[in-house]
Amino acid sequence: MYCRNCGNEVSEKAIICVACGVSPMAGNRICPNCRASTPDNATYCVKCGVALKDTSYDSEFDWLTTLLLCLFLGCFGVHRFYTKSTGIGIVQLLTLGGCGIWALIDLIMIVVGSYRDGYGKIVANRTRI
Repeated sequence: MYCRNCGNEVSEKAIICVACGVSPMAGNRICPNCRASTPDNATYCVKCGVALKDTSYDSEFDWLTTLLLCLFLGCFGVHRFYTKSTGIGIVQLLTLGGCGIWALIDLIMIVVGSYRDGYGKIVANRTRI
């Protein structure tokens, strides 16, 4: 594996590149697989085809857990804290979820599959056929 910042060869488990002092995946100039130079906004390496950015669109958070937290504790914003939307969670906690209206809207968004976590990814029901 190569450091994305300086191109120095690093271990797969390396936390910091010894050549530049940056996290090996923090840069965006070098492909970590083939060491080719890449544009800043590239999603895939043109030379070897490896994904340079996280290309998954679904959230890592469980849909059912988010749904149940919103259903039972939605007016306190607990589902927002669970999905790392802490800023909105604090506002929901202080306003009691807009007297439940905000929690109801979030519940509908979770059920129809348009609710996003704190990273902007959709919290999707993966059990659908």
